Amino acid sequence: MFERFRIRRRNREIVDALYAQIVEQSRQPCLFTQMAIPDTVMGRFEALSIHVFLVLFRCKRVAALQPLAQDLVDRFMTDLDGSIRELGIGDQSVPKRMKRLAAMFYARADAYDSPLEAEDRDALARALAARIAVPESSPDAARDIASYMLKRNSELRALGDDRILSGHLSSEV
Repeated sequence: MFERFRIRRRNREIVDALYAQIVEQSRQPCLFTQMAIPDTVMGRFEALSIHVFLVLFRCKRVAALQPLAQDLVDRFMTDLDGSIRELGIGDQSVPKRMKRLAAMFYARADAYDSPLEAEDRDALARALAARIAVPESSPDAARDIASYMLKRNSELRALGDDRILSGHLSSEV
């Protein structure tokens, strides 16, 4: 009985560690300065969504990583819920907003999946441009974000399953 509790607690620690790394990656200044993702609440949602998606994309074809992927989605949704509440959204409005944000995330994941699978930067850039409000003064922003996503996807693919299962999203120790 206690062993199951220890396993669940360890899994939660791994998910929390992975999620903390995802959040850290999504807050890189270059995303907002060089790639022109707006530094707004919705811009930060976009940056976080991209990074959550990339990790889920990495996990989707490995049976051992799929339960972890579901836990990451749950952690992401819990974080969004908390963020909405911190912004002062009333309790009665939170479920409606969460439903909307979840739908936005899944629509983005669906739109980014095939182009990332095919490693098609132009198609990925078109999918990004249709969803992320980048300034007109940055016409190459979606293409830059697509290049970034392809590079990050490559790094995650090179990462061993055991590293992810131990709570690490990089090969650095």
